[in-house]
Amino acid sequence: MYEERPARLDGAVLWTLTPRVGAPPVPVLPDGCMDVIWSDGRLFVAGPDTFAYVPEGAARRHTGIRFAPGDAPALLGVPASELRDRRVELGELWGGATARRLGERIAEASDPMAALDALALRRASDAPAPDLLLRAVVRRLRAGRPVAETAEAVGLGARQLHRRSLDAFGYGPKTLARILRLQRALALVRAGMPYAEAALAAGCVDQAHLARETRALAGTTPSAYASDWAKRETPQPSGSSTTA
Repeated sequence: MYEERPARLDGAVLWTLTPRVGAPPVPVLPDGCMDVIWSDGRLFVAGPDTFAYVPEGAARRHTGIRFAPGDAPALLGVPASELRDRRVELGELWGGATARRLGERIAEASDPMAALDALALRRASDAPAPDLLLRAVVRRLRAGRPVAETAEAVGLGARQLHRRSLDAFGYGPKTLARILRLQRALALVRAGMPYAEAALAAGCVDQAHLARETRALAGTTPSAYASDWAKRETPQPSGSSTTA
């Protein structure tokens, strides 16, 4: 079962996942986000994915905070590109002693989500404010605007936007645009829209284009994704949040 609620930190989401006994691991699709996750006494970071991630080992409970695209690097103190397609112990970024102390607080908390929320707020108080320009980039790409038009709209050259995107999102703006487009399309598929209509509404050229992108980024097909989704007892997350 998956549950989430808004975090107090702007744009962030708190979540928890308790897998069903005997259920296969749920593939985690790229979404442009990064998470700090608490699981089995560990605190680790799920970096930005470029391909579906399938958790290894036995299913177990995860609790995490998912940051809005581009926000996590300032809080974590490391460029997103260094964490791309990786799961990294928080101790590697903040030091073992700090990570152990934070882990102990979460382990002792009656509500691990609230403890992660407090951790993020404390960290944000000492970190730079979110980059409003990069948030504008995300809004435009999420709405399906072209990368070149987005760069011009925010006053950046193509190379500047690419460089800043690597630091903030872990990959260039074209990859982010593809990931956000796939997320739009699959959201429409989950809502019951026919595949061809979902493809066009999300910004794909046609249904075949959506099928290629789903295979390339999610390792499946739109129909298989919809079938797997329908079999789940409750909605599951579609982003980096359930990684371990």
